[in-house]
Amino acid sequence: MAATKSFKTLVQHHVATDPAFAEALLREAIEVMLKGDVDTGKTILRDYIKATVGFEQLGAATELPPKSLIRMFGPNGNPQAKNLFSVIGYLQDRAGLELKVSKARRA
Repeated sequence: MAATKSFKTLVQHHVATDPAFAEALLREAIEVMLKGDVDTGKTILRDYIKATVGFEQLGAATELPPKSLIRMFGPNGNPQAKNLFSVIGYLQDRAGLELKVSKARRA
């Protein structure tokens, strides 16, 4: 019987090896948060951070303690907007993205 990988391991592998997947994941995390599902957005961002920059480097870049960042993106984390936007800004810059909010088109 073949060993199976956990879903998180699979996602982290794709983020690390597929730039288009990594970009889509970062976009999805932010879009989900903007739609009001902060918990899902935090979970997606946590996986993205683990697969890309890691909490130590993210802490150094944002001047936030890595342990605080880990808690912030954990299931019970309640990030302040200032800290959350600092992290998102850094991740965007690092990924070479410029995400913008625009008016939704209605069908």
